Amino acid sequence: GTPIYNIKAYLPVTESFGFTSELRAQTSGQAFPQCVFDHWSVVQGSPLEPGKIADQVAAIRKRKGLKDGIPDLDNFVDKL
Repeated sequence: GTPIYNIKAYLPVTESFGFTSELRAQTSGQAFPQCVFDHWSVVQGSPLEPGKIADQVAAIRKRKGLKDGIPDLDNFVDKL
């Protein structure tokens, strides 16, 4: 038969960036992932307080090329 292995795992989206290239590099291009969305869950904590959640928000904003820090609500309120 063919040497196919099916591994089921839950990988947080924030941890998935670069996963494909790293997996292929570590397996000399012989392995490849097939990822599908399974579920989401609420992250406990506040992005406004220093800690893990604020660090995750900062990393996401940096990856997307957004300004540092969470913008003020005034940036999103229509001004007539």
